[in-house]
Amino acid sequence: MVVMRRAMRWMWAATALPLALGATAARARVGADGPPPPAGPPVPAVARAWPVGVRPPVLRGWEPPATVYGPGHRGVDLGAAAGAPVRAVAAGRVSYAGRVAGRGVVSVALTGTDLRTTYEPVSASVEKGQEVAAGEVVGTAEPGGAHCGTRSCLHWGLLRGDAYLDPLLLLPPWLLNAGPSRLLPVLGVPLPEG
Repeated sequence: MVVMRRAMRWMWAATALPLALGATAARARVGADGPPPPAGPPVPAVARAWPVGVRPPVLRGWEPPATVYGPGHRGVDLGAAAGAPVRAVAAGRVSYAGRVAGRGVVSVALTGTDLRTTYEPVSASVEKGQEVAAGEVVGTAEPGGAHCGTRSCLHWGLLRGDAYLDPLLLLPPWLLNAGPSRLLPVLGVPLPEG
């Protein structure tokens, strides 16, 4: 009888534990319990230029999905006229230049990082494998696009592996908050006499 109980416990442990661990691992992979954890180290502010214009309007910001396959906006839509030059925000190597689902896409693997940026819809002027400098033109904005409806815009994305990140994190404060310096009045300080 004792041998039978031990055998039953061993059988239960041998089957139930791997099943429980497998279910936990599957939930972690799919993100069923909430948003996926941040992938990797913080994003370095390596950008040296906006992809279009000097300070384009952000028409739609980054909205991370609650789960891996959930709805969200996996990039930033920037106001850009059709035909506007699209520039690499930082130095890197072109990892893709072509069409995806009828839209022109350029992707650049950023030098010294595990990150890559994407730009769409773009008519590419670069080729896969080509080195690009920060601010170098990689193509021109195509008219229309799925992201902005009738408006013309550029969808700018950032990835680390398969994880989408906010591309605005690449911009250093001096580029993100560009504008004239302003001196504000100092209140409550007595003026010097004399």
